[in-house]
Amino acid sequence: MKTLLTRPIRNIQSNILAGILTIGPLFVTFLVFHFLFHTLAEAGLPVVRFLATNYPQLWLTQSWLQPVLAIVLTLALLYITGRVTSLVIGRQAFRLFEAVLARLPFVAKVYTSVRQLLDTMMAKKESSQRVVLVDFPIAGQKCVGFLTRVMVDEATGAQLASVLLPNAINPTSAILQILPLDKVTETDLTMEQAMSMLMTGGAVCPATIRYGAPEASSSLKPATGGIDS
Repeated sequence: MKTLLTRPIRNIQSNILAGILTIGPLFVTFLVFHFLFHTLAEAGLPVVRFLATNYPQLWLTQSWLQPVLAIVLTLALLYITGRVTSLVIGRQAFRLFEAVLARLPFVAKVYTSVRQLLDTMMAKKESSQRVVLVDFPIAGQKCVGFLTRVMVDEATGAQLASVLLPNAINPTSAILQILPLDKVTETDLTMEQAMSMLMTGGAVCPATIRYGAPEASSSLKPATGGIDS
């Protein structure tokens, strides 16, 4: 009896696994874009609803159309903001705005930290930002991280690495680890490759990666573009 049931059960298990491997990347991609579109829609919906209230046109009051208009409006606002700040006058105005924020005690600390973090994460491979692997949560299990700064232990003089470990699928949430520099494995991954791995839960990743124990961790030069305390 067991022999008769073994083959059908294995066949069902293999088909379910094949289905997971097929649907998994699509589901992760859906979650990522759903999160992005939902965020963009939530940002623009108040304006669209305000327009629908004051200008009750038929096409503005359509419930299915309002999120689409909100996304388009948010993207347009982001484009205009980026375009304006890329101009000389826009950059000067933005610096003035940042100078005003710098005078607000709590807001200045939060804004400056987030700003420096984003600038560091968007830096090129040749700059201070590097994609690394560290043992986390236990030894032998590697986690993708971003080496943001190299510091020195004032007691021993040993070099310490400041590594940001983003969560998969939702890399906006992360933890910060301070660990010995020789425990960091530097990779040849680009920022784009690392972000693709994180956003897709590893479904999109390079064919090869440097995983072994670091042989020349001392070659990691101190990062000068990290977040100062």
